[in-house]
Amino acid sequence: MIINDGAVRRRALILNTEDASKVVETYGFAGSQGVNLEGQLLRTDAESTTLFVFIHPTSTLNLMPLPAAMAARGLHVLCAASRYPKNDAALILEKVVLDLGAWVRWAREEEGYEKVVLVGWSGGGSLSLLYQAEAEDPTITHTPAGDPVDVVGAGIPQADGVIFIAAHLSRAETLTEWIDPSVIDEADPYRRDPVLDIYAVDPRHRPPYDAEFIARFRDEQRARNRRITEWVRSELALLEASDGPELERPFIVHRTMCDVRWLDPTIDPNDRQPDWCYLGDPRVVNAGPVGLARFTTLRSWLSQWSLDDSRARSGLNAPRVKSVPVLQIENSADDAVPGTHSALVRAALGTDDKKYELIEGATHYYKGQPEHLARCIDIAEKWSRERGLL
Repeated sequence: MIINDGAVRRRALILNTEDASKVVETYGFAGSQGVNLEGQLLRTDAESTTLFVFIHPTSTLNLMPLPAAMAARGLHVLCAASRYPKNDAALILEKVVLDLGAWVRWAREEEGYEKVVLVGWSGGGSLSLLYQAEAEDPTITHTPAGDPVDVVGAGIPQADGVIFIAAHLSRAETLTEWIDPSVIDEADPYRRDPVLDIYAVDPRHRPPYDAEFIARFRDEQRARNRRITEWVRSELALLEASDGPELERPFIVHRTMCDVRWLDPTIDPNDRQPDWCYLGDPRVVNAGPVGLARFTTLRSWLSQWSLDDSRARSGLNAPRVKSVPVLQIENSADDAVPGTHSALVRAALGTDDKKYELIEGATHYYKGQPEHLARCIDIAEKWSRERGLL
C-alpha cells in the first residue's frame, strides 16, 4: 500500500521471519505466526541507490518529523520497526539486532540499494552501534538470561555508515541515571528515603545540589539498578528450578524518571529548560505509566535495563565499530539525552572516520524548530555526500 503525503510517498512494508522462542513475547498474530516486522519506506519521485534506515528498539518513528523531512529532500528513508513496536515490556535487544539485520538484507537483496546508512536517533543510537559492531565481529549466541539467540550464525550484513543523532549511551545507562534512588521497597513506592527524595513536597536537598549529594544520589541509583538485577536473577533461578510451566514473570518498576539534572541546570549544563524533561514535568512522569522500564519482564530487564548485563551499552560497542564512518549530531538544548553521553561515545569510537556536529538551541524532538531540523538534515546530507554514501 502506498500513501501520498504531499510530495512524500509512504509505502507500507511487512517482513516475516521465524522465531523459535520458548516464551511468547510479542502480542497477538505476530507471536503465534512467526515474527512480523512492519515498516514504511518514505520517498519522493527522486531516484536513489542509498537508503537511510531509522530504527528504535520500541518506537516506529514513521510519524517523527526527521524521517519525513529527509524524504522530502529526495532521500530514501526506511522507518523500520522491530518485533516490539510501541511496547518494550518484553523486549529483547539481541532479537532487535536480528530484526534490523532482516531490514538491511531486504534493502540490499530485494530493493537493490547499494548503500545503507543507519540513522540512530535517540534510543536508536546505541542500537545502531550494537548492530554494526555485531555485523563487523559477531559474538552473540545467547541473551543475558541464557536463552539462545544466534546473531553469530545469522550473518547480518554491515551498514555503510552510522549517523548518531541526539542519542544516549544505552537504555540501561539512561535508566540508571533516571531511576529514583529514594525508593527503598520495590513493592511499595510510598516507602522512600527522605534524604534522597528530590521530588518531595519539602525535600531535604534543593538545587543547586552540592557535589557530595550528587555523588551519593548517583551511587544509590546504581545500587537500586543492581538490586533489581539481583532479584531478577533469583526469580529466574526459582522458575528454572521449579521445572514447571512458568517460564517468565512480568513486574513493575516504580518511579523511574528522576534526575538531579532536570531540577539543577548547573549539572552537566546545556541549553535545556530547567524543571522539565522530554516527557513534561519530571515530578509527574516519575510515577506515570510511560516512564522508562515501568512495565517489564525478567528476561527483558537483563537485556535492556540492567546496568551490568545489557549488551547495548555504547561504551562496549563504539570501540568495535571500525570499518565505517560515524557522524554524531548533538542538540544543545536536548531535554532527554544528557550532554555527557555524546562525548563519551565520541571518545570510544573505533573508527578513524568520525565527525561531530552541535546544533545550538535544538531540543530532542526539534518541536517547533524547523530551522534546527533543516540544519540536522543539511549536516547529514553533506556528510553522506563527502563520504560517497550519496
